[in-house]
Amino acid sequence: MDADALLQRAIGTIGQSDPIVKLLQQVKLGRMKAGDAGLRAVVEAWLGTYEKMIKTEGLTQAALRRLDPAPRVAVLLEAGVLQADQPAVRGLAATFSQALANAPVE
Repeated sequence: MDADALLQRAIGTIGQSDPIVKLLQQVKLGRMKAGDAGLRAVVEAWLGTYEKMIKTEGLTQAALRRLDPAPRVAVLLEAGVLQADQPAVRGLAATFSQALANAPVE
């Protein structure tokens, strides 16, 4: 599979379980609390999926930059859904940094 196909697959997989699209809106509308156990479980699963996709062999540095989890994690941190000191948050950031450092330039 070429780098573009890998990137598109990763984006699709991450997007399928992205909590920002539907669940964060529910938090903002007050229909769900940021600390809700169900929301937390969905977000933790999404972080795991994100980490798995970042580890995909064959992604270039350019592709990984497009998958950078920092902006999406920042939205969830701001909403109070995630905490910066959560192991899953720190693990995702570390995995991304390592994958970026080890990925081919192009």
